[in-house]
Formats: sequence, structure tokens, C-alpha cells
Amino acid sequence: MVLFSGYLVFLAAFASLASGGVYIYAMLKGSAKPNRITWLMWTIAPLIASAAEVSSKVGLAVIPIFINGFTPLLIFLSSFAVKKAYWKVRKSDYVFGLLSAAAILLWYITKAPDIAILFSIAADGLAGMPTIIKARRNPKTESIWIYASGAFSAITAYTAINVWTFSAYAFPTYLLILNLIIIFTVKHGKASKWLNSE
Repeated sequence: MVLFSGYLVFLAAFASLASGGVYIYAMLKGSAKPNRITWLMWTIAPLIASAAEVSSKVGLAVIPIFINGFTPLLIFLSSFAVKKAYWKVRKSDYVFGLLSAAAILLWYITKAPDIAILFSIAADGLAGMPTIIKARRNPKTESIWIYASGAFSAITAYTAINVWTFSAYAFPTYLLILNLIIIFTVKHGKASKWLNSE
């Protein structure tokens, strides 16, 4: 079972990196326009959660979480190389970015692994709001493949959990929910009055 779990986790890691490549290709074509604030914070929060999970000795379950930070890093850096891929940042995006950074600061103050993961989830979720809003207004600026692989990666983390503690299941559960929300938003995105406000 452990060997099977290992295969699944590494398969999910490969799928996440591959979908990141697909997203970057979509950026090159101009069909994906990442919000840099979201992708920067999506880099930081999972990497913090990964460090916290390593300190909690959760084993292979940390790999999907780490990849969910590393792939956004590649997309964030690529957004500077592909000029037409940049999405204009709104005032509300900065607010969510600052709130996300505040959640990371709270993690740093507490140091406790479980609290670190909780604040990392808060930071990651707040960072995702600009992209959810953007996908709602302009669903054609997003590609669902990166989020589909993110959901798959989160599911594989469950197969690698040996002891069901908060440290082991919290971040994968959050990632699964977040990715499903974004997929739904991209598929059914329609501008609404409050989302169009600054």
C-alpha cells in the first residue's frame, strides 16, 4: 500500500508540473493571464505548509503540497517573461495580498506546526481570491488543467497519509476544495455587479 501511495504521489507531482507547463504554454498563446499576486502567494503558502508538515513528519503526503508551491513559482516567474500574459492588478488584489501576507506573519509568530498550516491555508485562500474573482469576470483568461491536476494531487496526498492528524489532512483537503471551486468558477464564470466593483 505504501509503495502504491508513493507511485500515486509522484504521479501527481509529475501531473502538476506537466499542467504547469500547459498553463505556461497557454500564457505564451495569450489565452491564460495569471494574477501575479495570487501566484506569488500560492508559491509561499504551500512551501510554508510543506516545511510545517516536514517538521510534523507526515511522510510522502508532503510531496503534493510542496509541488503545489513549486509549480506556481514557475508560473509566477514565467509571467515576467511573457509580457502579454500579465493580468492588470486591481486595488482589491492588493488587499487580498496584504491579508495573505498577514496570515503568513501570524504563522511566523506562532511557530507551532498545526497553527502554521492553519495560517498557511488562510494565506493561500486569501491569495486565491483575486484569481477566483478574475475567473468569474473573465473565465477565458484561465485554463482549468492546472486546477484539475491540483485537485488530483490533493487527492493523492490522502493515499500517503499513515496517521490521520490535522497536519496530515488539513492542507490537502483545503487544496482539493479550492481547486474544485476555481474549476467550477472557470466553467460557469459570469460577470456580476459586486465582482466588477473595485
